[in-house]
Amino acid sequence: MARRALTPWDDETPLDVPISAIEHFSYCPRQCALIHMEQTFEENVYTIRGQLAHQRVDGGDSENRPGVSVRRGLPLWSERLGLRGRADVVEFAAGEQPFPVEYKVGRRRPPHADLQLCAQALCLEEMLETVVPAGAIYSHAERRRHILRFTDELRSQTMTMIGEIRTQLRQQLLPPAVDDARCPPCSLVHDCLPQVSAHPARLRGLQGALFRPLEAIDDDA
Repeated sequence: MARRALTPWDDETPLDVPISAIEHFSYCPRQCALIHMEQTFEENVYTIRGQLAHQRVDGGDSENRPGVSVRRGLPLWSERLGLRGRADVVEFAAGEQPFPVEYKVGRRRPPHADLQLCAQALCLEEMLETVVPAGAIYSHAERRRHILRFTDELRSQTMTMIGEIRTQLRQQLLPPAVDDARCPPCSLVHDCLPQVSAHPARLRGLQGALFRPLEAIDDDA
């Protein structure tokens, strides 16, 4: 496969990128840094719903249906891309290419999960020495599968993002906060404090108030 000649980074210092970091970075690079560099993670209603949904998927046994073998929680890796992680589900149909399926509790909102699923496909291609042309994102909210084709453009975007994440992790870069529509539903909003840290003037004012010395106490009072 010609795509295997591509490498989006300098591999002098190998550093594996978690596949889960791709969706985090796509949503918000600062969120990715807080989770994968600072080891900061908090729960909210969205993360708990997601974990419960994944427990039902990952906790299920692999199964064989007529003409289809279904593998759940399948470990994935790529030596070429320096990736590691696992797939929610990979379906192996007789005479067909492997078909990865990513489960999401909410509605599909491209491109975050698309990039993550594409990374899973790249791992499967290397592991099994085959081509994975498509996969699916299953939305619990919509009760349906969204078929995703792994185009050259999507593959290129995924590989570029892997390189950007590797740079962030290697250099220990914490991006500035943004304070936009992505922040309220984020479980890390109270750790990130975007309403303060994204506004330098407000931050300086709060810092000044925090470190303002107390007035001298009159000993004769």
